[in-house]
Amino acid sequence: MDFLLLLFHTIELRPYVFLFLLLYILGCSLHLGLKRSLIFCVVGYGIAWLSEYSSIHNGFPYGDYFYIEQTKGKELWICGVPFFDSLSYVFLAYASYTMALLICSPVMLLRKTLYVLETRALRKSRIVGALGAVLFVYLDIIIDPVALKGGKWFLGQIYGYPDDGAYFGVPISNFAGWLLVGFLMINALQIIDNCLHRTGASDHAGYHYPWRYLAGPLLYFGVMIFNLSVTFWIGEHTLGWAGIFIVALPSLLIYTIIKTKLSAGDRQKSLDAHLGDFPLAAITIAVESDPH
Repeated sequence: MDFLLLLFHTIELRPYVFLFLLLYILGCSLHLGLKRSLIFCVVGYGIAWLSEYSSIHNGFPYGDYFYIEQTKGKELWICGVPFFDSLSYVFLAYASYTMALLICSPVMLLRKTLYVLETRALRKSRIVGALGAVLFVYLDIIIDPVALKGGKWFLGQIYGYPDDGAYFGVPISNFAGWLLVGFLMINALQIIDNCLHRTGASDHAGYHYPWRYLAGPLLYFGVMIFNLSVTFWIGEHTLGWAGIFIVALPSLLIYTIIKTKLSAGDRQKSLDAHLGDFPLAAITIAVESDPH
């Protein structure tokens, strides 16, 4: 009963985290299937929690930092780590993975819907895993400095560093740790997806929602916009503008890459490869009903 009560208070204190988590479960279920989304929720949480537990005790992989236990007893903590904190890694890793898939996959615009023509080879490719880890770090570049100033907003001052870091109080070692953990988590997601495919577990092929291709990338930008908005809301304008300048170029490059792919390449070949791996994908309906 105490556990359930603490879980309820955690949701009450951190509703935005659980909203993003629900969006992850919805988007990942439509994209990869409910089984994959739930398994990664558990496995991803485990990797994230171990990384945080290790770092607060051993300084690896993020460097030395500590949690301030002012909400302990008011929300759920697991062996010195706030439950919601490790949980957030799950949807951040998935969102970063889908952004990497969007960048690496052929795309097609049909009836104002952007289709990502991914294949199973792309899903499990190392380049997608590595790029996803870098995009994972980009999210933390926006998230961590404003989280460090949690005392100014509804997050609360939950953690700190023994010494001020080089980037608005955050040490560079923190970003190196996020790169490593992001790679491990996304690689775990790729392994889960591939193993379940080999066992015949169904994935997104059973769903027919064209917008599912954009669920992950929208989650990625939603998290980024939320944190930038909070940054400006608490009056940290220098930090906010630094974040905007940092993400502006990658965002423009991603937009340019997508625009270039839409106007080049053999669409039919990419479509055939996509449908070869996912024959019941939602796009089948759209293509069959398209007069062109």
